[in-house]
Amino acid sequence: MSNKAGSFLRNLGQFSPLDPRSRTLRLYPLKFSRPKISHSNWNLRNLLLNDFDNGIRTSIRYLFQDPFILKSGDGSLQRKGISIATFLRVDRHHCPRRLSFDSKHSLVSAPPFDDGLKKVNVNPEVSGGAGLSKEINPPPISYRKLSQECNSLSDVLDIFSNAPTFPSSTYFSAMWTIAKRMSEDQKRFEKQLMFGHPAFSQLCDQMMKETRIMYYDHLLFSLYAMVKLGVPQNTLVVQTSLRMVQERINECDERCLSVLSILLKEMDKCKNVDVLKAGLRILVHQQVWKIESIFTLQTVMKCIGKDTSIALKKKLEMKALKELDRFSLLNSQHMFEALAAMNHRSVALLNECSKKVIDNIHGCPFKILVSILRSCRELQYYNLDLCKGIADYVATTFDIWNLKQILLFLISFENLRFRPTDLMDLLMKKVVEKPESLNMRNIIFILYVYSSLNHTDKCQHKEFLEVMSSALTGCLHHISSENLLKAMYSFCIMNYFPLAPLNQLLQKEIINKLLTSGDTEKNVSRLHILDVCLKLDKVAYQHAIDLQLPLPPPSLSLSHSKVAQVLSSLLGGEEYFARNVQLPNNYHIDFEIRMDANRSQAFLFSEADVTSTNLRRVAVLCVPRSLYCLDLSHPRGFLAMKMRHLDVMGFHVILVKNWLMEKLKMEDASMFLKTKIYSVEAHPTTDVNLHNTY
Repeated sequence: MSNKAGSFLRNLGQFSPLDPRSRTLRLYPLKFSRPKISHSNWNLRNLLLNDFDNGIRTSIRYLFQDPFILKSGDGSLQRKGISIATFLRVDRHHCPRRLSFDSKHSLVSAPPFDDGLKKVNVNPEVSGGAGLSKEINPPPISYRKLSQECNSLSDVLDIFSNAPTFPSSTYFSAMWTIAKRMSEDQKRFEKQLMFGHPAFSQLCDQMMKETRIMYYDHLLFSLYAMVKLGVPQNTLVVQTSLRMVQERINECDERCLSVLSILLKEMDKCKNVDVLKAGLRILVHQQVWKIESIFTLQTVMKCIGKDTSIALKKKLEMKALKELDRFSLLNSQHMFEALAAMNHRSVALLNECSKKVIDNIHGCPFKILVSILRSCRELQYYNLDLCKGIADYVATTFDIWNLKQILLFLISFENLRFRPTDLMDLLMKKVVEKPESLNMRNIIFILYVYSSLNHTDKCQHKEFLEVMSSALTGCLHHISSENLLKAMYSFCIMNYFPLAPLNQLLQKEIINKLLTSGDTEKNVSRLHILDVCLKLDKVAYQHAIDLQLPLPPPSLSLSHSKVAQVLSSLLGGEEYFARNVQLPNNYHIDFEIRMDANRSQAFLFSEADVTSTNLRRVAVLCVPRSLYCLDLSHPRGFLAMKMRHLDVMGFHVILVKNWLMEKLKMEDASMFLKTKIYSVEAHPTTDVNLHNTY
């Protein structure tokens, strides 16, 4: 094969950015520095004399001439028009980064200083290099200066169309800088004008031609600007730039690494993005110890994703721990989000960052605080001191927050099972004083948080419930069935039953709608609890749900072998208690013991007469952490309601914390259950302080 044909096929093969099978990702030994390109016996004169004829005579149908060729759903190409263009190709191994093609297919050489550019104009109709002429090209302009001189995106495109200069990334960066200053409506209008501008297609065309020869950071900045400006991701200009970023990833220095990480977070998933993200992971794996900027490290952590390898996550964690002494307050605040982004729970790192956040909590922005709490939830990181520090700060500065912000704080705390008592008391006071500030959404959220965390205030609890009931009644004409059920479910947990909302909810057509639409499983569960509350609690509305509800799923039965062993040795055998007892109203208890009224003696379970007045039934509930608030001393709403209902059913309720029972020795566990089961009068010499320890 001749040299010309080989050169032609190699050049043609380079332009396949939309076919992921046409080129695989190639990674070279990586260094965080821009590669130096050296060429022996090379200069512009030799290039033009030796290789110009090969490049200029080859005329091909350039399918990338229109940058807005889109991929349709069936994989076919859709475009407004394809034009024939003569494409000048310079071998990438003989072309330095400062050489480019302008929109008129002119070879541009940029000097290191602003001495002006010499441009060689080429007439495609003249072969053999005849017809060459020289003219002065306008000096390049920085995107900062361009963004200061222009007031709209179209102004930038007008300047480009009058005198296009290298690199084209300057214009994209300038347009994005200008767009950031605009309002959303103005930005939307300007983008429409930008896409319709005749020079925009020309700019995209030049961008594709320069992707191989512009600096790597310029390529990244221009691609980021295109994505932020709303250029569709499946256009050729974006995919070509994306593919070239992938091919030249070995040129990525630390600054480019940060930009590339931010860029990948902004882009939707596609084959080229996935391959580039895989390349980024390899790059980070090799160069993680050379990263100097904490900001770059955290940006990379946010980008690599949750599905990356554990080895890489551990490597990034160790790098962050190594740099802890250099962490600023902002670094500590953002580390929560970075760890959550890659779903890696580093307790040591989170503990150190929590201390710094608590010590510098005053003045911390709202978004940062909420982001920290949300990240803690995603990582299942429950730090009582951190939650207390944030809650105390919000309560101290209560007046500077609006109601929406307070609710977001409370919802975030509820997700962590933390009950901020001072903050919740302040909100109750504000609701009682200004009930007109409530809307339907606020009502549902407030009721949910207060019922879930089982928060009451003796001074104003009743008044608070009355205000919330009145506010909910005012919304009945436009509230949805599911929202009404959510609100009434919360009221039931708190043992309060407003009549007007209850009457509307219990209508047959409302119940039927709840059983056939929306999240029917949750609706059925809430309706069952509502029905049980109407039967067992002291409700003025003595009328249960008429319709037959579907049976809820059976409760999960666990063995709790250690508790059973302790009860057997303490009571004198397994015949003195029963396991996994199913009660009416779909209640389940782990163990039941039958004793005399003074709880001084246990009876054989099979011989005890339930109808006897001298009998006291004892329910032992083995409770997980999730049913307690974060301080592990206050039961949450559902557990409190269950205890209330078991008391109505005649049970003495004993709570056994599973995680503590597993840690106790058999002697300590036996002593603990003895103090819980038998009354104080039955063992007066027993150390009563043990009762308070657990």
